[in-house]
Amino acid sequence: MNFQAVRSIYLFEMARFFRTLMQSFISPVISTSLYFVVFGTAIGSRIQEVEGVGYGAFIVPGLIMLSVMTQATSNASFGIYFPKFIGTIYELLSAPVNFLEITLGYVGAAATKAMFIGLVILATSFLFVDITIAHPLAMLAFLTLTCLSFSLLGFIIGIWAGNFEQLQLIPLLIITPLVFLGGSFYSVSMLPPIWQTVTMFNPVVYLISGFRWSFFGTADVPIAFSLFAIALFTAACVAVIAWIFKTGWRIRQ
Repeated sequence: MNFQAVRSIYLFEMARFFRTLMQSFISPVISTSLYFVVFGTAIGSRIQEVEGVGYGAFIVPGLIMLSVMTQATSNASFGIYFPKFIGTIYELLSAPVNFLEITLGYVGAAATKAMFIGLVILATSFLFVDITIAHPLAMLAFLTLTCLSFSLLGFIIGIWAGNFEQLQLIPLLIITPLVFLGGSFYSVSMLPPIWQTVTMFNPVVYLISGFRWSFFGTADVPIAFSLFAIALFTAACVAVIAWIFKTGWRIRQ
């Protein structure tokens, strides 16, 4: 393992993040505040509690997951797409580094950025509602796994994308709707039976459910299912990336 190569890629990507630190810090704070105003105040005045938890606190895990998934995907996809766009990716491919080291550098940086955003949103939420985290270690574990898995997905999207429009296609048209329909702002048990069954085919449900369990001790699906879903998703992304570097798909074209 060439740790120097991993470190160089990681630090290069993080340097780009720190150049826009204030933007990266202020944007999630404003977005979270707006969500609390719209959902926590407008809807929360009509829905006092969900599964014994105040509605304002209940939506916090969903808000964090919404931002973390989209930020991890966007950061990782742009991080690998830009070198491909300007042609510097060939320097990486000709260097004595393998696909695992390249992936660790870019994905690690994207996951770190997403983790930072998630923690900022969590800290902001304490200004609006009282939250008690029942399982803090499990919360950090779910947050870390989500950041890593969606950074891997973003890495794949960045290699697949042929232009900047395609770079935003999947996050906007697929990931964001799945998060909104995955129980981020409501409990799956509140849906009619037929829609509860349909919702179970949404993979994001398992991630949000497990993450919410770490806060309040309640979940829409068993925790074992949540862990299995995120492990399967992560393994599938790693397998796809390995295949991409082995075949050169969308890289050596």
